[in-house]
Amino acid sequence: MKEPAPTVRIDNHLINSLYTDAMLLADEARAYFDEIGRQDQRGLDPMARVSFSCESLKVTTRLMHIIAWLLARRAVLAGDLTEQDALAPSRRLGPGPVSDGEAVARMPDAAQALVQASIDLHRRVALQDAALATAPEAAPSNISPARAMLDRLSGAF
Repeated sequence: MKEPAPTVRIDNHLINSLYTDAMLLADEARAYFDEIGRQDQRGLDPMARVSFSCESLKVTTRLMHIIAWLLARRAVLAGDLTEQDALAPSRRLGPGPVSDGEAVARMPDAAQALVQASIDLHRRVALQDAALATAPEAAPSNISPARAMLDRLSGAF
């Protein structure tokens, strides 16, 4: 008897854990950049203030991409969205904006921590997104298993 091909499945616990992390980080970022961060920003030189604003927008962008992706995954788990629909390009994880390491290093410690936390969370979610996108059930059925494996290998390097 032939065993079915392995599938990649992200369980409800992981999705809920990532969602909680994203929502907590979004709340921390909002509180910091709307309140304390404004005071911290005033103490910076003009160029650093601009960088600070740009980085706060990058944090927000990363978090919104993450939350949108997690909501799509929750919809799949709830049966409100098919796996194929969730793998549509518009529902995939958006790219995380690249932060300027030198600019971030000149920011207050709290801002640096938020930038790094958003980058780390985006990486964690990106790994899940990539695993789902390369899962056997995500590959079109008209492609041979050998071609699908070669495509996955080429994407890994």
